[in-house]
Amino acid sequence: MTKKIFLDESDIPTHWYNIVADMPNKPQPPLHPKTGEPAGPEDLSPIFPMGLIEQEVSAEQYIEIPDEVRDIYKIWRPSPLYRANQLEKALDTPAKIYYKYEGVSPSGSHKPNTAVPQVYYNKREGINSITTETGAGQWGTALAFACAQFDVKCEVYMVRISYDQKPYRKVMMNTFGADVYPSPSDRTQAGRDILAKDPDTSGSLGIAISEAIERAVQDEETKYSLGSVLNHVLLHQTIIGQETIKQLEYAGNYPDVVIAPLGGGSNFAGISFPFLKNNISEDKNTRFVAVEPASCPKLTKGEFMYDFGDSAGYTPLLPMYTLGHNFTPAAIHAGGLRYHGASVLCSQLLKDELIEAVAIQQLECFEAGVLFAKTEGIISAPEATHAIAQVIREANQAKEEGREKTILFNLCGHGFVDMSAYEDYFAGKLSDHSFTDDELKKNLQEVRELSVNQ
Repeated sequence: MTKKIFLDESDIPTHWYNIVADMPNKPQPPLHPKTGEPAGPEDLSPIFPMGLIEQEVSAEQYIEIPDEVRDIYKIWRPSPLYRANQLEKALDTPAKIYYKYEGVSPSGSHKPNTAVPQVYYNKREGINSITTETGAGQWGTALAFACAQFDVKCEVYMVRISYDQKPYRKVMMNTFGADVYPSPSDRTQAGRDILAKDPDTSGSLGIAISEAIERAVQDEETKYSLGSVLNHVLLHQTIIGQETIKQLEYAGNYPDVVIAPLGGGSNFAGISFPFLKNNISEDKNTRFVAVEPASCPKLTKGEFMYDFGDSAGYTPLLPMYTLGHNFTPAAIHAGGLRYHGASVLCSQLLKDELIEAVAIQQLECFEAGVLFAKTEGIISAPEATHAIAQVIREANQAKEEGREKTILFNLCGHGFVDMSAYEDYFAGKLSDHSFTDDELKKNLQEVRELSVNQ
């Protein structure tokens, strides 16, 4: 049995795949935050370079990857595909389990797949300073690395709870040359307003986004960069699934189910969209399961409506499954999944029942992460353990039903600088957390009044 499948550097995809071209129902347009009218490229230009805006609104099926980007991709791509045969044995399951391992990148996650092209397009248009937010620190680390490749200044607003929980992520960003600030901070009006209301807030991605955008729009020579949610971000991540299709061909296999965590959507999109294309165009019958934390259940308990992508309402209104931009999730360790909304593309696909969603409590996820470490030897990021937990559910179901099936998941990052999370788990300091329906409805009320009903 082959344990791992490698590709040659020549197998790095030459194009990103754009699922918009094949979606049966195209996503609805973003709306201007003040006028409520469809937002055009000119409305996005103060924040993003035109090269990325063109990708954001593109309906082309494939978009060519610049040679300069592919050359940097070679540092870690193609990433390996593993057969999780030791996990299979531990579960005594007839299922075949494969995982694409994105933890081999410089930042230890899938995030550089989009960080590098985003900085490339900014630099090409003369931008030498970029602001961003980060939850668990994976995105901030990736952008700091990418900025170092193109000699671009990087300023990161890190969600306060993660800033405190994951100090070595901050050190990694500093090592790559970035300046990092806990969010909310006193550097922006958005941050000061939040701190005035709640000085002890644990923060949220929505707040950090507001701070980063505010800093960008105040300086004509600075742009903003986002690590998930937006169409062009999901586009860049599809190199993951494209490589995996070729690797599974070498293994003589094809997935019955594809699983990935979903915070904003880039991780899930990266592994699933190239396979979903085959469902749409080739009558394949693969299931796609997005896994979210039960403490931030936008896909399973949120509503599909127009909402802001940030807490202060600076971003365009996006049609998505959301818990409301004023929602502050529980302070779980999976910081990358603590976002109030899902990407427009993933939201539309879920609405059209082309993908599925489940919510899992963090104790089950850490239990799954520990089993995976014992069997496969990789300590996974807290975000990635959500996928592992669902894989175990699927494998156990296959055992109960006595049938074979092939399970594929994206191991989006390692947890080597997340050991405080595992320390808290072993010390019994972690607990499960779910919001009641009444609590979620209260958070949605404000955004419902602002939104356009779908």
